[in-house]
Amino acid sequence: MNQYIRSISLKREEIPSFHTFPFHLPSIKTLNELVLHPNVTFLVGENGMGKSTLLEAIAIAAGFNPEGGSFNFNFSTHHSHSILDKYIKLVKGIEKPKDGFFLRAESFYNVATNIEELDREPGGGSRIIDSFGGVSLHEQSHGESFWATFMNRFYGNGIYLMDEPEAALSPLRQLSMLTRIHDLVHQNSQFIIATHSPIIMSYPNAKIIEFTEKGAKETSLEETNHYSIMKQFFDNRNRLLHHLLEE
Repeated sequence: MNQYIRSISLKREEIPSFHTFPFHLPSIKTLNELVLHPNVTFLVGENGMGKSTLLEAIAIAAGFNPEGGSFNFNFSTHHSHSILDKYIKLVKGIEKPKDGFFLRAESFYNVATNIEELDREPGGGSRIIDSFGGVSLHEQSHGESFWATFMNRFYGNGIYLMDEPEAALSPLRQLSMLTRIHDLVHQNSQFIIATHSPIIMSYPNAKIIEFTEKGAKETSLEETNHYSIMKQFFDNRNRLLHHLLEE
């Protein structure tokens, strides 16, 4: 398959200071080049490591709206994104994606609102919401609207960036997400996903890049801190809770 984004590199010589946001974040200050998987790449790590900031910069550099949506979305409710996109370089494949979407739980409400505003405009042609399942995203739960977007709006032959999709999805839906990702991969699609979910990052043959205070490293599911903690919890829940809750 064609790989739409092959790698990401940091223009280190242009960075004004590695002591200010976002360049002081562990995922950024140690970044030279990240080589992506042609199918699925996961960005994982603890809070504060800069995964979402890096994913957002990749999305903006690729042509997406900072708050999410497809390549055609061009709205802004709050200018909060970093300047990192100006300091990274994307090495792209030969073919351009025919579809794309930046799906982020944090600002998905703003995407849903923008869809309704555009659909209310006179003479706008077919309704945008019909591409998302036909039901107002505001009239569904956060999880249902997120899922409707993922199932209906991702067409294939595209580049899809997702920021912590598990925030809106039950464990069962996360498992179902793996099936849909697999279908889209077979439709010439590429995913870059920032996640804390061991379920989602279990997708076979994907590349997992874990960010720590020491920087980024490629790893396996079983070696991630997320998997280790969840395994400890389920293997010996009572002992772990006793240790956490004892006076």
